[in-house]
Amino acid sequence: MSPASPVLRLEYLSASRVALQSDDWLDNVLGIACFGSGSSASVPAAIPFAQVDMPPLDGVESVCEVWHCSEPLRSGTRGAIRYRQGETVLYGILNRDEDSTQAGRSPLQNAAEAAYQEIFDLLESEGYSAVLRFWNYFPDINRETHGMERYRQFNVGRQDAFLAHGRSVIDNVPAACALGSASGALTVAFMAVRADVVGLENPRQLSAFRYPSQYGPRSPTFSRAGLLRLGGRDMLFISGTASIVGHQSLHDRDAAAQTRESMNNIAAIVEAANRQAPEARFNLADLCYKVYVRHPEDAAAVRQELERFVGSPVLAIHLRADVCRTELLVEIEASGGHPTQFQ
Repeated sequence: MSPASPVLRLEYLSASRVALQSDDWLDNVLGIACFGSGSSASVPAAIPFAQVDMPPLDGVESVCEVWHCSEPLRSGTRGAIRYRQGETVLYGILNRDEDSTQAGRSPLQNAAEAAYQEIFDLLESEGYSAVLRFWNYFPDINRETHGMERYRQFNVGRQDAFLAHGRSVIDNVPAACALGSASGALTVAFMAVRADVVGLENPRQLSAFRYPSQYGPRSPTFSRAGLLRLGGRDMLFISGTASIVGHQSLHDRDAAAQTRESMNNIAAIVEAANRQAPEARFNLADLCYKVYVRHPEDAAAVRQELERFVGSPVLAIHLRADVCRTELLVEIEASGGHPTQFQ
């Protein structure tokens, strides 16, 4: 029996190559996130698009993450959100400036809550109950302002929106990441589906939504991974994963060791996914990785450790970004079960 045709497909290519693509190619594009500080890709207004100031560490000026969908697509806007959707998948991008302060609330906290409120309003109106994945990017993630680290401010605002919409903030919550960009507004990209998504946790780690209060007044609202079956295929979306065991960071100032620990965590998540969906047979060598590195001088060591763990070649892009804890030098996310192409 031949496998079902994939609903989702992921492609990485430069901004200049995006500009050269045909209208037929654009017809099945769900959305594009372009990483780099150079000139942005030129895409029609109907395509959700974000330019994120995270320079690639792979010797290119920019790299665009392009999600394709085999379903007939239509585009829309709601407030600051540009989105595109098929029958079972919706992808959207929102950029929000930090321009308002209320008593006891920072501009970032307000921006995060407003962004997520707007996203949930859209998904509820379009009939998408399950969020598969969030990608969150904003500058100065580790800086303290208004008496609190900015990542912790973001967590408060995000959770406030979840609670306001009656959404659970523990257990089966969406996969996600939050990374620090060099500049720009709060950028949130998201993918929602009309399908059941199983939130997976890692037995090596305390669930992020159960972190103790030493990490902030609100725990981060995300699962370690999301597992779903779409179009007859099992797919796995692994959240940003770092060198954390239990709830503690390990291997301070050692990027190579942190990479190994991060991959140990990803391996544990893959094992959990295969127990849940044994026919999927996910394995590390077939996953596609997005690797965030705090210091560019660590990039070579990170690549080397990743190849040792996974084998060569590794399907990966490497970006310069700040990680949510100051002592963490590397964060790795991954996905699998969909075709992936690098150009």
